[in-house]
Amino acid sequence: MSVIVNYKDVEVERAEKSVLKDVSFTLSTGEFHYLVGRVGSGKSSLMKTMYADVGLHGGTTAEVLGFDLLNMRKSKIPYLRRKIGIVFQDFQLLQDRSVSGNLRFVLRATGWDSKRDIDERIEEVLAMVGMSNKSYKMPHELSGGEQQRIVIARALLNKPELIIADEPTGNLDPQTGYQIVSLLHDLADNGHCVLMATHNLQLVDDFPGKVMRCEGKKLIVESPVLSC
Repeated sequence: MSVIVNYKDVEVERAEKSVLKDVSFTLSTGEFHYLVGRVGSGKSSLMKTMYADVGLHGGTTAEVLGFDLLNMRKSKIPYLRRKIGIVFQDFQLLQDRSVSGNLRFVLRATGWDSKRDIDERIEEVLAMVGMSNKSYKMPHELSGGEQQRIVIARALLNKPELIIADEPTGNLDPQTGYQIVSLLHDLADNGHCVLMATHNLQLVDDFPGKVMRCEGKKLIVESPVLSC
């Protein structure tokens, strides 16, 4: 395993207010990490720092996929974001185009030119999430769970080492939520690093992984949860 995220003693701020202090942790390839904590405890803010949507201050190290976040030029941010797969709770699919149209839009926006390569990659990621037969569907024709699978497929398009999932089961029924978490664990087993924010501690019990907790403006790295 190789370390792809390394934070040491950094501070997370939003609107000039400290959200988390003295943050230190590492994430490596093939690992599944949960980020837990109450609403407003800083989970989303911490995740957003990893793709430079929220700033970091102080500290000695803040590296993501080889990018130095403490000294990175704004012009480098798009290149960082292309190497990270982001899974949103509210899907954020384009409603005016099909599943394949959504995926094609992202590939073209990130520099893919060959129609053949684009079509092949779309087929690959849809197969990875069990949605090969849904490429022609419009988002409104899909269930919540199916839409979230498409969002995960979208996150996988550029073969990211790091996948960030912010409350990906928040808008899903329990059974569908379990299927999504199982899929994310499978991705970690296949070499991706997955960081998933959740307030559902039952998921943490049922699908064990490493746990980080936001509490009292601190990030607490807990001992790994082990299967029985």
